[in-house]
Amino acid sequence: MWQQGWRDQVWAQLEQPWDLIVIGGGITGAGILRAAAKAGLRALLLEAQDFAFGTSSRSSKLVHGGIRYLRNFQLKVTSESVRERERLLREAPCLVEPLEFIIVTCRGDPAARWKFGAGVVAYDLMGGKWAHGVYSPQQLCRILPALGAAQPLGAIWYYDARVDDARLVLRTLCEATAAGGAALNYAPVRHLLRNQRGEVCGVAVCDAAPGGGDRAREVMASVVVNATGPWADEVRAQIGAEARLRKSRGSHLVFPRSKFPIQQSFTLLHPRDNRMMFAIPWEGVTLVGTTDLDHSPELEAAQPEPAIQAGEVEYLLEALGHSFPGLALTTKDIQATFAGLRPMVNTGKADPSKESREHIILCENALVTITGGKLTTYRLMAQQTLKAVRRRFGMSPRFDPRQATFDCLPEICAPCPIEPGALARLRGRFGAETMALLNACQPGELEPIGESPCLWGELRWAARAEGVVHLDDLLLRRVRLGLLVPEGGLGYMDRIRAIVQPELGWEAARWEQELTDYARRWKQCYAVPE
Repeated sequence: MWQQGWRDQVWAQLEQPWDLIVIGGGITGAGILRAAAKAGLRALLLEAQDFAFGTSSRSSKLVHGGIRYLRNFQLKVTSESVRERERLLREAPCLVEPLEFIIVTCRGDPAARWKFGAGVVAYDLMGGKWAHGVYSPQQLCRILPALGAAQPLGAIWYYDARVDDARLVLRTLCEATAAGGAALNYAPVRHLLRNQRGEVCGVAVCDAAPGGGDRAREVMASVVVNATGPWADEVRAQIGAEARLRKSRGSHLVFPRSKFPIQQSFTLLHPRDNRMMFAIPWEGVTLVGTTDLDHSPELEAAQPEPAIQAGEVEYLLEALGHSFPGLALTTKDIQATFAGLRPMVNTGKADPSKESREHIILCENALVTITGGKLTTYRLMAQQTLKAVRRRFGMSPRFDPRQATFDCLPEICAPCPIEPGALARLRGRFGAETMALLNACQPGELEPIGESPCLWGELRWAARAEGVVHLDDLLLRRVRLGLLVPEGGLGYMDRIRAIVQPELGWEAARWEQELTDYARRWKQCYAVPE
């Protein structure tokens, strides 16, 4: 995808006129770039940090309608999300996977069974399917004996889906660049360019990657799209627009499967405020989340990236102690944590959980902003954004809403040295690059790393061809070892170094500095806070 020398090649192209510049390398920006490139536009994406660095690698890993939004009567966003979930399940097999969810109803609240049952029926009707039912207390205790002390009355089951969110972004960008688009990470936009009428007509961008020096360009385009998610207001402020967003922090705990062994996802109600949360099996670990708190400017300025706070750890453990008393989980059982920011349109509600998750499109001084929304609806957001600006392109491109979300997965014709489940996982995450990844593997690199499903060969391929600039790009977003193995993978660093340092071309001093920076960042932003 991004072979050696790719950054220089993209920088050499920047001075040409572009049809479209997308600011922001999360899933919304990636979806817009792919749709634009498929329509034949000269399209460029610029990301200030790494691809998927922000919200799009810190989600709850769900492609879902958001059953909890039904409780707030957010019917439109739930209906759109359920339909998009079904589309992604069809068009992104092996990357977006169906996942059973269980809502436990307890003896102290018998009405909950009927209330949630009605919600699940409405949920399935929105998605045009019928996949739900009930479990008896005996069936439920066989699924997870640790529930026994909670005195379950029974449970309702239904289906949503899970995803590797960062790999969703990477595969979308891979297909976008294969279709003729261009994408740069570590390319912050310093300011917007405006013509004599005050309309936005381009951006001033610089190179923030090591070795980029003082490289900078002024890049012109017919349309500039602001797809920076929670940071959209900072870009809009350059044209004097008033703030519209509310940054909400959602934090998660990560447990090794040995400490929290579940095969289905559980929908939890917090005993303190009745807020709905999830415990999710994902990539060999169990995720628990999420919180929903306003993220203060002071906290954002004090940290290199969002991180869980001590009070959130206590809050999440309280919910687990109530729903899974038999597990007796404590902070010592937590393997990792992560937190992300949601972009929500601010309507002034006292509780951020009550704010709508609908997206908005703003056209201000020729700057187009798409923000709000959810990971699940990214394709719909991209289509609506491009439809809003289509008349600005002289060629009047056609953005076909029926176009598949992803290219078809390639067939693997040659005998494959790994078992079918592992191959399916690779195909979903790497798409057309899967065979090249397998061919690049050296002896022993098709084995899993620790207790995770990740293969050693994924590290080699990501270092060789996936635009890695820093070690945390590799271990937190390309291959998710920072969440999936103890201590963020630091115990495996000798072998990781042997595989990836030659591919990255880093000298010994560069490696040592990257390792020091990664260890510090993991402790500060992904470990349990002291």
